[in-house]
Amino acid sequence: MESSNCFLRNRYWVLRHGKSIPNELGLIVSSMENGILEQYKLGAAGVEQARLAGDSFRKELIDNKFQPENVRICYSPFSRTRHTAQVVASQLDIPFEGAQCMVINDLRERFFGPSYELMSHDKYPEIWDLDEKDPFKQPEEGGESVADVVSRLTNALTSIEKEFQGCAVLIVSHGDPLQILQTILSAAGSCKNESFASKVKEITVPSILSHHRKFALLTGELRAVP
Repeated sequence: MESSNCFLRNRYWVLRHGKSIPNELGLIVSSMENGILEQYKLGAAGVEQARLAGDSFRKELIDNKFQPENVRICYSPFSRTRHTAQVVASQLDIPFEGAQCMVINDLRERFFGPSYELMSHDKYPEIWDLDEKDPFKQPEEGGESVADVVSRLTNALTSIEKEFQGCAVLIVSHGDPLQILQTILSAAGSCKNESFASKVKEITVPSILSHHRKFALLTGELRAVP
């Protein structure tokens, strides 16, 4: 079963990582350097969330008539997303080190900037207020704007589409990237003989990107995308 988007060859679900140790500590961990550290993987509650998400995804696969061999899990390299993907793969009886699971660097967390790193989660509303005013503006020098994240997510989805066809693809990533991904997929809708990248270029405008928060996900939340 393929996506309702005519330019996509696969069916997609997104999963925000389970509750992580940074979530429990109330810390922003958005740099690759810190994000891959084992000390910032899932907490016990997050492992349970990932397990439940895996069970829910299994039901989605059955309902949509996907065979196990046609399932792919693509995940961010951060320890909390890798840990989530491992738990889900286990629930689906898919070998995590096999060809059905793929780490994609472009699915990593949005880097908010050096002064936000390891600071309190209380800083997030400040960033989202800036996004709403101008999604092309970085929170600070060195950080990523919404538009910056759109660019690498487009690369990620393009590479997945080249690699797989007719698969159920689970994207395991982070709050902001998944909000932004859903925003562009929702705005892109259906098309007429357009590539995904060209369609995204058309809808990469402030009036669309500034509202990514309406697609927010809870930790461990699974969602089918158009």
